[in-house]
Amino acid sequence: MTDDVETTTFTIRSEDGDEDEVTVPTGLLELVAEAGQSPAETVGDVVSLSFAGRAHHVVHHGEDADEALKAQETRVMELFEERFGVTFGEATGHQH
Repeated sequence: MTDDVETTTFTIRSEDGDEDEVTVPTGLLELVAEAGQSPAETVGDVVSLSFAGRAHHVVHHGEDADEALKAQETRVMELFEERFGVTFGEATGHQH
C-alpha cells in the first residue's frame, strides 16, 4: 500500500558543493503548504522550523548550553523571523 504513495525528491546543495537528497510524500507537501507556495518553499519552511525548534530545545531545555551555542540559537531565530515575519515564539506559541 505504501508503494502507491506518490513522493517528491528534493536535492539540497550547500555553498561548499555538498549535496544530499530527501524524498517526502507529495501529499504531505500539499498538506503543510501555504496557499500559492511551491513544494521547494514548503520544504524550506519545514527545514527552517526544524532547525529553530531543535536549537531552541537544546539551548532552553537541554543542559549546559555554552555562549557559542546560544549565539547559534539566536542567529537561527533571527533567520526564522526574517523568513516568516514572526518570532519563533509567536509562530509556535512557545515563549520564554
